[in-house]
Amino acid sequence: MTKNKQFKPIFFAILAAALYAISSPVSKLLLREVPPTLMASFLYLGAGLGMSIIDLIRYKKYKGKTEAKLTKQELPYTIGMVALDVAAPIFLMIGLTMASAANVSLLNNFEIVATSLIALIIFKEPIGKRLWGAILLITISSIILSIEDVSSFSFSFGSVFVLLASICWGLENNCTRKLSVKDPLQVVIIKGFGSGIGSLIIALILGEKANNISFIIAALILGFFSYGLSIFFYIYAQRDLGAAKTSAYYAVSPFIGVGLSLIIFREIPTPLFIIALSIMIIGMYFASTEEHNHKHHHTICNIFKKKCQEIV
Repeated sequence: MTKNKQFKPIFFAILAAALYAISSPVSKLLLREVPPTLMASFLYLGAGLGMSIIDLIRYKKYKGKTEAKLTKQELPYTIGMVALDVAAPIFLMIGLTMASAANVSLLNNFEIVATSLIALIIFKEPIGKRLWGAILLITISSIILSIEDVSSFSFSFGSVFVLLASICWGLENNCTRKLSVKDPLQVVIIKGFGSGIGSLIIALILGEKANNISFIIAALILGFFSYGLSIFFYIYAQRDLGAAKTSAYYAVSPFIGVGLSLIIFREIPTPLFIIALSIMIIGMYFASTEEHNHKHHHTICNIFKKKCQEIV
C-alpha cells in the first residue's frame, strides 16, 4: 500500500471521529431552541436525507450497481436497530439538558462496555484481558462522572440518561453487526428515516414544538455530518484498516468532544472530572489496543473501488 493509500483510510477514520465529536457540544447549543425528542428526530432525519443524496449520486455514477441489499432475514435486526435508535438519542438529548457537554462526551464511552458485555452474553463473543481492563476502567470513570454530590454520593440524573443511551446503543450495535455485510449506505438511510420518523411521532404525541427554522436546519445539517457522514467514513476506513485499527483512531472522538465542550461552554474541569478523564484515557487505550484471537471472515464488495475482498 502506497503512502497516499495508507493515509487516506487513516484520514477517514479520524474525520469520522471528529464529525461525531461535534454532536454533543453543538446539540447542547441547539437544545436551547429545540426540545430533546424533536432534536433526536432532526438529527436522524438529517442523516437519512443527506445519505439519500449521496446514495443517488453513487447510483448514477456506477449505473445502478450497488452492494448487497437487506432481505427479510435481516428484518428482526433491522426493526431492533431502528427501535433502539429511537430511544438512544432521546435519552442522550435529555441527558444533555441536565449534564455538561464535556461529561456527556466522556460518558458516551460507556457504549463500549454495553456493546462488549451484550456481545459476550448473547453472542458468546470472547473478551480479552485488555478489554476486561477497559470495561472496568470505563465503568469506574463513568461512575465518577455520574456523581453529582460527593458528600452525599448522589447521582446526576443527566448522567443516568446518557448511560441509558449508551446501553441502547450497545444493544443497537449488536443488531447492526448482523447487517455488517450489507450495503452500509442503505443501513444508514434506514436508520436515519426509521429512527427519525419514530422520534418525530413521539415528539408530536408529547406536544413538542420548535419554531426557530434556523435551529431546525442546523439540527438536520448536524445529523447529516455527525450521524450520517461519520458512519459512512468509519465504514470506508474500516475496509482498508480493519476493525481494530479503525477503532483505535476513532477512540479520539470523545476527547475531541471534551475539548470542544470546554472551549465552547468555557467549562472549568473539576478535580473529579480530571480524575475520570485520566482513567477514561487509560481505559480507551486498552479498548483500542485489544487483540482478537479469533478470526472473522467477511466478504465486502466495495462499490467505490469496484472490487470484492475478503477480510480475515
